[in-house]
Order: sequence, then C-alpha cells, then structure tokens
Amino acid sequence: MRPESFEFLQKYLNNPSPTGFEKEGQKIWLDYIKPYIDEYFVDTYGTVVGVVNPEAEYKVVIEAHADEISYFVNFITESGFLYLRRNGGSDPLVAPSKRVNIHTSKGIVKAVFGWPAIHVRKVEQDKAPTIETVFLDCGASSKEEVEQMGIHVGSVVTFEDEFMVLNDKFYVGRALDNRVGGFMIAEVARMLKENGKKLPFGLYIVNAVQEEIGLRGAEMIAHRIKPDVAIITDVTHDTQSPMYEKKTSGDIFCGKGPVITYGPAVQNNLRDLIIETAQKAEIPFQRAAATRATGTDTDAFAYSGAGVASALISLPLKYMHTTVETVHKEDVESVTKLIYETLLRIEDKHDFRYFK
Repeated sequence: MRPESFEFLQKYLNNPSPTGFEKEGQKIWLDYIKPYIDEYFVDTYGTVVGVVNPEAEYKVVIEAHADEISYFVNFITESGFLYLRRNGGSDPLVAPSKRVNIHTSKGIVKAVFGWPAIHVRKVEQDKAPTIETVFLDCGASSKEEVEQMGIHVGSVVTFEDEFMVLNDKFYVGRALDNRVGGFMIAEVARMLKENGKKLPFGLYIVNAVQEEIGLRGAEMIAHRIKPDVAIITDVTHDTQSPMYEKKTSGDIFCGKGPVITYGPAVQNNLRDLIIETAQKAEIPFQRAAATRATGTDTDAFAYSGAGVASALISLPLKYMHTTVETVHKEDVESVTKLIYETLLRIEDKHDFRYFK
C-alpha cells in the first residue's frame, strides 16, 4: 500500500463516526476522494456521493457504509454513574474494563466501563454482562458533576481503541466494519483516475450512513440516485476462530480473498460477471450463501425503485462488533482490485436481465 493511502486508512479508521453522527468521518473521506471525482453531493442525513461522469444516463454505484456501532447515555444516577442504550449492534459482553470517549458540546470526556473485582463477586454465579448491568464511570461523584462536564441523556459514547497492524499481516481496530469498505471504494476511485480509465457510464461512489440500524442511509440514497447497477462492499465473518459453527456460518478465511455472496437480493448475472472478472484477473475469492437477505446495504439497493441489479463483495473479518476487528492486508487489496476490474467490464447500458 502506498504511504498516502495508509495514512488515510489510519486517520479514517481512528476518527469516530457513530451511527447518526458520521459527519466528521465523512469530511475526511470526501477530502480524500475529491481529486478523483468530477463532482459530489451530500444528502440530508450525511451520506456522501462522489460522481464520475455525472452527465451519463446509465448509473453504476459502488458503495460502503460509514457508521460504527456506539452507545447513547440513557440514565445518570444520583451518584454519577451512567447507564446506556445501544446505537446499533454494540455488544455489552466486550464492554467491562474498556475505555471510552463521551462526545459532548464541550469536547471529549473520558470514561471507563467499570466492573466489580473478581474478589467481591461470587464467580460461580457470574452472568454475562448485559446492557442493563454495564455502566460508565467518568470520575464524577454526583449527577450534577456529570452534567457540568457536558454529559446528558443522548450523549454518544464510542470506544477509544485505535488502529494497529498485527504481525505485519492484519489491520486491527474498531469500526473496520465498515470504514475499511469506504477506504476500498475510495481507492477504486483513485486507481481509475490515476490509471486514466474512462468509464462509459456514470460512476457513483457512495459512502452511506446509518447501515448499522437498518440500512437507512442506503435506502435513502438509492431512491435519490436511481442507479442501474450497485456493487456493495461490506465485511463478513471469518469463521476460523474458536466458537464458530461452520455448518451455519460457512467456511470463510481471512487471507483467502473476497467473498462473493449468493442470495435472492444478488442479481445472478452481475454476480457471475464479478466471478468471471476474478477468474480472469487471477484474484482468489470465496463464496457465501445468504438466507432471505444479505443483511447489508445490498438489500436496500436491490429492492429500491423498480429493482437494481446488485451484488455483494465482502471482506472477511475476525471479531465483528468488537474493538479488535481484524482483516488481512491482502484481502483489502484483493477486494479493491476486484471492484476496479469489474467496473472496467461493465458496458454502457449493460442489460443484466435474465431473459428478454
């Protein structure tokens, strides 16, 4: 990876972008892609779209989502402890002893997820932490002191864990789901520009908000763009770590390439074009099967308007919705290359219908 791209990746991943509060991360992303696009627009809720060939009638989307899971302050006790609600799929099981940032109008307030010491608990009666039992300690001794710090019900809470490289093979951090996707589609835009590739259609590079609470940003922007084709990238579970059941979760590996999904929302001819592209470009890939839905922004695009030919290219990831989400460096490069090479094979007014 070139140094400038690596610097962008670190900066973008380390910046908090909680669901519904993605603005600052979206600014970082937009600043990076501006040299590689013709124009851009931002919708009411913060989804950012970079456009190449905006005058073209035929429209192709490449998309990732920008938001990360987080918490809201929900209740402040008289003694100054904070109880929370989840904003997206935050997992209270990983919370105890973690450090957090509470976002206030006065700036960041530091806090920790406290937990009683093993000495004073009846360990044989321990139960897993839940949203009702985990709490934050911001060093205050009263509700009034908490409020003086700028904290109130509705204040957003994010983990402070930051990016690192593991064994020179893996990228690790919070919110790789799915800001690493935003990184990859930004790199596609850069590669197209720097390699002088002229596409015969309009390309819409979409960094959508609010995926973690129901694909909401993608739903809104799909109605606005009205694309003909949408290629979505998100993360999927590496299933090689302990405690995964491969019979239900599949057999997916970090380091063995992009994952191409089969499912009702995935348009078969577009998916086959992606597979043929991978084979022709000698990009290793894996396959996965969805059930009724992919659970990604693919579903929002596929079923928007009169229907959009949509497909999903996933990045294998370990430890989803924790602070140590982990992806393989080679997979990041391979997903980026596969999206890039696929775009070069899509024709103007490409007809993906099964029959005519």
